[in-house]
Amino acid sequence: MKKFIIAVLAILPTLVFAAGPSAQLDSANNDLADKESLKRGFQSYINYCLACHQLKYQRYNRTFADLGIDEKEGVANWMPTGEKPGDHITNNMPAKEAAKWFGTAPPDLTLEARFRSPDYIYTYLHSFYVDENRPFGVNNKVFRDVGMPHVLQNLQGVRTMDEHGNLSAATGGTMSPEQYDNFVRDLTNFLEYVGEPNKLERKALGYWVIGFLFILLIFAYLLKVEYWRDVH
Repeated sequence: MKKFIIAVLAILPTLVFAAGPSAQLDSANNDLADKESLKRGFQSYINYCLACHQLKYQRYNRTFADLGIDEKEGVANWMPTGEKPGDHITNNMPAKEAAKWFGTAPPDLTLEARFRSPDYIYTYLHSFYVDENRPFGVNNKVFRDVGMPHVLQNLQGVRTMDEHGNLSAATGGTMSPEQYDNFVRDLTNFLEYVGEPNKLERKALGYWVIGFLFILLIFAYLLKVEYWRDVH
């Protein structure tokens, strides 16, 4: 049994390393307290992502309330025709046909940031490059042989990858590299918010809980001293 436990402990670091991303990830530097960034990211998601990727665990009215968007304004500017404020953020893409078009149905993005991390999404959206052997003519350094087309190519431009795996600077996009970087950061920020809408509240509550436990520890220690006074 001792040898078995030692063997498992020796293998664990290898398994963790194997499960990690093959490409180095850049830091998204998100700020969930930046409501304007979240609004821009929400608008970008509606314009570029919703046609294929749903947020089926997130409701429009919850998003409006958290981002400080008036419901009438939200219905007018952030909602497709026919939706109701209480509806989940979904699309009408048929899953079977989508699987034929892309090789697999586009995933729901509600928990994507929690599953892969915001840094992964941020780096992924920067890492498309030309690959004529792929169905849509592009590949991705972070997600090799991905079935997704580069829907942001008109914004970022075109990148190529050399024989050493280095990506070139983007050319031909309507945005400068700085503008595209801010665009992707806002979109990543929004997807991180969707993954856990109460994240800031949870962290803030955690500080209060730790403070309460610290004070409780002091009183518990004083009580222990009082009870053991006669013993010592």
